[in-house]
Amino acid sequence: MSSEQASNRTRLPMERPCGLPGSRAAACASPPAGPAVPAPSGTDRARASPPPAPPFPSACISSRGPAGSMRVSLSVLSLLVALVGASSFVFLVVAIATDFWYIIDASRLETAANGTAALSSHSGLWRTCRLRSKCYPLINPFWYENANITDSHRQLLYMHGTFVILMPLSLILMIFGGMTGFISILARAYLLLLMTGLLFLFGALVTLTGIGVYIAYSAAAFEEAVCLLRSKDVLVEIDIRFGWSLALVWISFVAEVITGAAFLLAARVVGLKQQREQEL
Repeated sequence: MSSEQASNRTRLPMERPCGLPGSRAAACASPPAGPAVPAPSGTDRARASPPPAPPFPSACISSRGPAGSMRVSLSVLSLLVALVGASSFVFLVVAIATDFWYIIDASRLETAANGTAALSSHSGLWRTCRLRSKCYPLINPFWYENANITDSHRQLLYMHGTFVILMPLSLILMIFGGMTGFISILARAYLLLLMTGLLFLFGALVTLTGIGVYIAYSAAAFEEAVCLLRSKDVLVEIDIRFGWSLALVWISFVAEVITGAAFLLAARVVGLKQQREQEL
C-alpha cells in the first residue's frame, strides 16, 4: 500500500478534498474580500452600549410627568389666589369701614388744660371722631356748590371726593375679579385667567392711586391747619400720624398684586398645557 492510499483511508467521509466528486464548493470557497473594518474604540463602545435601566419603575416616573406637575401647580395656585384674594378684600373692607386713617394725639395739651377739652381725634374716609364725644361726618365732597369756601378748601374737597370714589371702586373690581377667577379656575380657561389677573392688577393700581391721593390730601390739610393756627408752637405738643386703617390698605394693595400675579401664572400654566396638547 502506497503512502497516498494510506492517507485517503485515514480521512473522514465528510472531509473530501476540494474539487473531488461530492464535495461542497461553498465549504471550500473563501469569503469575499472586503474593506477592513477597524475595531471599535472605547468611546465608540460606550456610545453604542444601551443606556442603563432606570433605578425606579416606569410607573413612578410617569406619575411625575408634565401633566402631574401641572395639576399640582394649578392646585397650589388656586389655593394661593383664594387665600390672598380673600384677605385683600377683607383688609380693604375693614380699612374703609374704620376711622383710624389719620390720628391726632393732643394728650399733652389736654393734660396742660386739666382735661377740660377733648382735643385728640381720629378720622376716616367719612367722619371724624373725638375720644370722649360723638363722631360727626365730614363735609360731603359732592354737594358744596352753594357753600362759601375758599379755593384751598375746594381743592381739599376735590381730593377727598377722589379717594372716596377710588377705594370703593377697588372693592368692586375685586368682587368682579373674584367671580371671574372662580369660573376661570374651574373651566381652566386661558383667556379668562389672563383677564382676571389683569383685572386684579388694575384694581391694585386703583388702590395705590387712592392711597397716594389720601396722603396728598392729608399733607394739604395739615398745611391748611398750620395757616389757620398762624403758629407752630402748638403743633409741637401735638402728635399727628397715620393710623392702622391706612396700614390695612397697604396690606390689601400688596395682597391684590400677589393675587393678580398668581392668576397670570395660572394662565401661563394652562397655556403651556394647551400648547403641548396641540403638538400631540
